[in-house]
Order: sequence, then structure tokens, then C-alpha cells
Amino acid sequence: MLASNVKTVRNDMKTLLRDAQDLFREATSATGEKADELRQKGIGLLEAATVKAQELQTAAVETGKEIAETADDFVKENPWKSVAIAGVVGVLVGVLIARK
Repeated sequence: MLASNVKTVRNDMKTLLRDAQDLFREATSATGEKADELRQKGIGLLEAATVKAQELQTAAVETGKEIAETADDFVKENPWKSVAIAGVVGVLVGVLIARK
């Protein structure tokens, strides 16, 4: 569910930014009342993009907290497995670094 929310917010952000770019391109060639109207629409789109970015940040922080809690629970329930996994990961990273 969270992955789909992140994907939706990301798509919304892309759409909002694309629309804002189009509006600003149009506003550069417009003058007078039309230009003011386009600028206001652009400002509204940028504000909406800011809100979407904040939603995405909040979702990322919540996901990070959930992952950290899950890892913490796993380590508390399986301390020796955790040590073994950490050792294997350390060896793999060492091998990869040594290859370069």
C-alpha cells in the first residue's frame, strides 16, 4: 500500500511540474492580464507540488521507521542469526572492495 502511495505521489509530482513548466513557458510570451493569470496558476501548481513533496517525505520517514522497528525486533528475537548475517555481509563487502 505504501509503495503505491509513493508511486502515486511521484507521478502527481511529475505531472504538476510538467504543467508548471508549460504554464511558465506560456507566461513568458503572454503580457498583461493573461500573464498575471498564468503566473497565478503557476504559483498554485508549485504550491501543490510542495505539498506533494511533503507528503512523499512523510511517507518515506514512516517507512524508514517501520523498517527500523522490524530490524530491531528481528535482532532482539534472533541475536545469533543477526551476528551471522552481519558477518556474511561484512565478508561480501570486503571481497567486493578487494576486487576493485
